[in-house]
Amino acid sequence: MNNRTSFVLLAVLTAVGTLTISSAYALSPACPDCEGESRMTANKVLQQELPISVWTDKGEYGHNDVITVQGQVANRASGYPVTLTVVSPLNSVVTVAQLVVSDDGTFGTTLNTAGAMWKYDGTYTIKVQYGANKSDKALVELTGAIITEPSATCGANSVAVADKCMSYSITGGTVTGASVNTNDNSVIISINANNDGTLTISPSKDIINGIFMVLVDNEEWDDKQIEGNKVTIMFPAGTEKIEVIGTFVVPEFGTIAVMILAVAIISIIAVSAKSRLSIMPRY
Repeated sequence: MNNRTSFVLLAVLTAVGTLTISSAYALSPACPDCEGESRMTANKVLQQELPISVWTDKGEYGHNDVITVQGQVANRASGYPVTLTVVSPLNSVVTVAQLVVSDDGTFGTTLNTAGAMWKYDGTYTIKVQYGANKSDKALVELTGAIITEPSATCGANSVAVADKCMSYSITGGTVTGASVNTNDNSVIISINANNDGTLTISPSKDIINGIFMVLVDNEEWDDKQIEGNKVTIMFPAGTEKIEVIGTFVVPEFGTIAVMILAVAIISIIAVSAKSRLSIMPRY
């Protein structure tokens, strides 16, 4: 093969690769204002020529809804499942599953948002993977998280968290209130920050059993110091909300990690078995 032929072949492969990559992440729904079956049908018509595509029946859900997920594989390989992964707004894995691809190349499942792993408002990413380099994702928005309002009456330098009081110290602003989320695994503190400052809290274990993560205005925050069940958060002027999350969420991640490992092992075994069969001599 001469140099000119090599360059032409390289250009063709590059173009094909670029088209494959760009089509694998077609996130825009065919009918963004549609819901239910109309949305499903519109997306299937638009995306059925892509290597793999995935879509949902709606773009926005509550925290007690069912998400209907459907997808299409352009070139089905017998025996290969689609791996589905859902990632939360905090970039943690919500669930992992393997979906069977039907003879016509379609696949689907339902996801219930009532579970503890779906407790946060925000954008959830539904990713699908088929083989080594065929992937797509769909974005859905969850809204309407239920917050438990405080009922306790507290003194100076303390704030009511449901039926208990939590002491605090703050510079650069004032604390205007606090609440807990539905599953009692985080405390949301509302503040009025006129200047850069710090907030220090030491919640009792019946409010939060340890602290492992802090969000400032819905963004994961690194400018903090955690010592046991005490946390000091440095916040900028203009901050409105600080969320402190307890460590008892961590064991839930252990279950997800086992699920991911199991899916990976099953996929490796399936690929290895097919590889051995493909190299066996035929008579």
